[in-house]
Amino acid sequence: MKQLISTADLTVADVDDLMRLADSFAEVQTRDVPKVPALRGRTVVLAFFEDSTRTRTSFDLAARRLSADVLNFSVASSATKKGESLRDTVETINAMGIDAVVVRHRSSGAPVQISRWTDAAVINAGDGWHQHPTQALLDYYTIRQRIGGLDGAKVAICGDINHSRVARSNVDLFTKLGAEVTLVGPKTLMPPQTSDWPVTVSHSIDDVVAEVDVMYLLRIQTERLSSGLFPTVREYRSRWGLTLQRASALRPEALIMHPGPMNRGVEIDAEVVDDSRCVVLNQVAAGIPIRMAVLYQVLGPGRFEDTAGDQVGVSTDAVVEQGGQAEPTNGAKPLSVDATEVNLEADSQSAIKEASCQ
Repeated sequence: MKQLISTADLTVADVDDLMRLADSFAEVQTRDVPKVPALRGRTVVLAFFEDSTRTRTSFDLAARRLSADVLNFSVASSATKKGESLRDTVETINAMGIDAVVVRHRSSGAPVQISRWTDAAVINAGDGWHQHPTQALLDYYTIRQRIGGLDGAKVAICGDINHSRVARSNVDLFTKLGAEVTLVGPKTLMPPQTSDWPVTVSHSIDDVVAEVDVMYLLRIQTERLSSGLFPTVREYRSRWGLTLQRASALRPEALIMHPGPMNRGVEIDAEVVDDSRCVVLNQVAAGIPIRMAVLYQVLGPGRFEDTAGDQVGVSTDAVVEQGGQAEPTNGAKPLSVDATEVNLEADSQSAIKEASCQ
């Protein structure tokens, strides 16, 4: 795996490998010094053209805990403020000899375009309404820890499906792993066509809440109010929010999930966040070992110099199991999204314009 743009890039075997790696890296997290030299000497650039807390911070920690050098690219203080195109920005960073770039961008398709302008590995940290593959992976990792897996599980994804990259990534990955997925929300927040999606659609959360193993809630973007896609926040909560009363209808072993940030009192009541079945913080914690696994798989085994100055490969198992002491070793189409065609080079200002996509 040389890059990760979409969950469609992953086979079931790829996902299983990432889960096993994440298990190993989760053990590293429990050590007094939670760090291994697996990617020592590698340079990872975090190029976030949108604001982010969870994703950016966990990628930063993941790279550092693998001993990689991390460069945080700040759009606010970069030449893009002076009109530099995205292509020129990427090619400038690439000329510095980086190994991987983690990209978040408001435009769907930006990571694919960036991969054509750089020799570095590209990891998609969220592009427009298109994809957020590491979010889907950490969500699955959280589910796997709590209920064992998704084969035969019933999952409801409720909220603003049409504008959500999280929904598209999760539908693709969850169904690939055997889940039965139902999309829930008002008609105005559904994609115009879901006939080619491997899901069922419901416009009533009350019809599905008692049957699901996972209730996955999406953030309602208040800017949609100005578009007239739903009348008021109060009405959305009353018809599609996970209220305390609705949460009481969930199965005792069901999981309540949310990618964050949450609007308490809108898509989820504050009391429900404190429910023992709510695993939002588990999702956040899962982000670090999952992103460590992705970085390791994308960049390959770390390269170290032996005493003679020769390069030797490093086994992940050796690094993890021996407390960070490296030992030599020898050894489907993505779901559609409207308007993915973007002129990234010409519209330099689109690279710095803020957006609040899921």
